[in-house]
Amino acid sequence: MPRSAYSVLSLIRQGLVRHRGWRPAWRRPDPRPHYAAIVVGGGGHGLATAYYLAKTHGITDVAVLEKGWIGGGNTGRNTTVVRSNYYFPESGRLYDLALKLYEGLSRELGFNVMLSQRGMLMLAHSPHDLEFARRTANAIRRNGIDCELLDRDAVARRLPILDLSAEARFPVLGGYRQARGGVARHDAVAWGYARAADRLGVDIVQNCEVLGFLTEAGRITGVETTRGTIRADRVGLAVAGHSGVLAAKAGFRLPITSYALQAFVSEPVKPILDEVVLSPATGVYVSQSDKGELVLGGGLDLHPSYSQRGGLPTAENVLSGLVGMFPCFANLRLMRNWGGIVDVVADSSPIIGPAPTPGLYLNCGWGTGGFKAIPAGGTLLAHLMATGEQHPIARPFGLERFRTGALVDEAAASGIPH
Repeated sequence: MPRSAYSVLSLIRQGLVRHRGWRPAWRRPDPRPHYAAIVVGGGGHGLATAYYLAKTHGITDVAVLEKGWIGGGNTGRNTTVVRSNYYFPESGRLYDLALKLYEGLSRELGFNVMLSQRGMLMLAHSPHDLEFARRTANAIRRNGIDCELLDRDAVARRLPILDLSAEARFPVLGGYRQARGGVARHDAVAWGYARAADRLGVDIVQNCEVLGFLTEAGRITGVETTRGTIRADRVGLAVAGHSGVLAAKAGFRLPITSYALQAFVSEPVKPILDEVVLSPATGVYVSQSDKGELVLGGGLDLHPSYSQRGGLPTAENVLSGLVGMFPCFANLRLMRNWGGIVDVVADSSPIIGPAPTPGLYLNCGWGTGGFKAIPAGGTLLAHLMATGEQHPIARPFGLERFRTGALVDEAAASGIPH
């Protein structure tokens, strides 16, 4: 286990010298002309890929190229939920790998990612919802993942602040819960991976936008950037909502559409909500942060967009759904809202595999599920880049599924894309 640089004694020691003695958490190197591997994208998936390339596969000659600052994209613009209660076995294996890695991540990285496994509760508002919840809970348990079906009384005991009256706009009939679900601190996940990767020798190059790809004899051999030409033996792409843009620069098209996904934070209040709650009927999901703020979101904006802002109609739907379920939140003030650019595929499952152009490898299409999958996405892309072979967990998620028709349709299975 790495030794933490942020112990109580170190905090006291640095306080005595006005915090002027801290070592930078990671270096700011200039890019070199050649690397064994380049990972494009300095969010959670890109940083995790670089870390696992170095730690698991011994490939330390790696550069992470980020056009802005690390964690400044979707990693810092999500609602921090982690869970693995997915319907299909393929998805269950993928997201449970991520959750299991999250459960040991603070210890592995020597950096507190603030994982809080407070539980994830999906609500049922109608007899149809309740039957769907039964089917889904049974499928999740068959996948070997923890899941508990709850009746109305059990939900009421866990969430007495719900509107449980006979006149409720969204009546509560029950739901299902994953006890291992919860939240993690999004910035801490990026910082922890960045710090650990840097200490293994990875170069993290910020303010370095990829403008195009070098191709020789039909193979990707490097990238053109705003900081010059950088060659590499292999290139990984982990850029979320910009995956389609960079794929076009490499000469192929991905079956991806980018949308804005909004999130909101309220003013802080005393602890009142100790679960992550999601309502499939309304699309609203909410949790309470350690600082007391409500963190909430809903469905995608209904038009393709590369904007990191949201639209008013979606905000109205989210807030009206929240207040319909939790009337006690009606007078809370919002402090801020923002949008992330999410890369949505037709079956709402990711793409992990080699690109049509040799030498380029893909980690994209996570849609609204990218944050919860960061450790798995990094593990699987690193395995692919290091060995040239798909990891068994990643095999169902290659591009070839769109040719064969073997889709993993989580959108239809779960009823929502989250």
